[in-house]
Amino acid sequence: MQERAEKEMTGWVGWSFFAAVVLILVGAMDIITGFIALFDDGYVVAGGRNGLFVFNATGWGFTVLIIGVALVLAGFAILKGSLWGRVIGVIAAGLSAIAHLSTMRVYPIWSMTIIVICVLVIYALTVHGDELKPVT
Repeated sequence: MQERAEKEMTGWVGWSFFAAVVLILVGAMDIITGFIALFDDGYVVAGGRNGLFVFNATGWGFTVLIIGVALVLAGFAILKGSLWGRVIGVIAAGLSAIAHLSTMRVYPIWSMTIIVICVLVIYALTVHGDELKPVT
């Protein structure tokens, strides 16, 4: 039988750890933001010139909360070297960037910061994510 060739870890593996830790942090912030939006409709200004680009702050809160949970779970799975964690991480980071795009008019600096971080995470997971070895 052929033995499976072991791929050597390089210095770029740090990008994968960066992505995992950032996913956990952004996920935790999204969870907090989701709960705040659920319990305080005034957190996001719905409508008007500087309003949120959604019609229902509660629905947006649930969406961000669910994305946040997915980000946290994906971050921990990536730390274990899981392929499905990388896939979910890329999808959830993309959805988080889109969700924060909708708050650009209300919180421009915060939204741009999260979008840039999500793009960096997607880069790290797609280019250097396969360097993490699965924990057996």
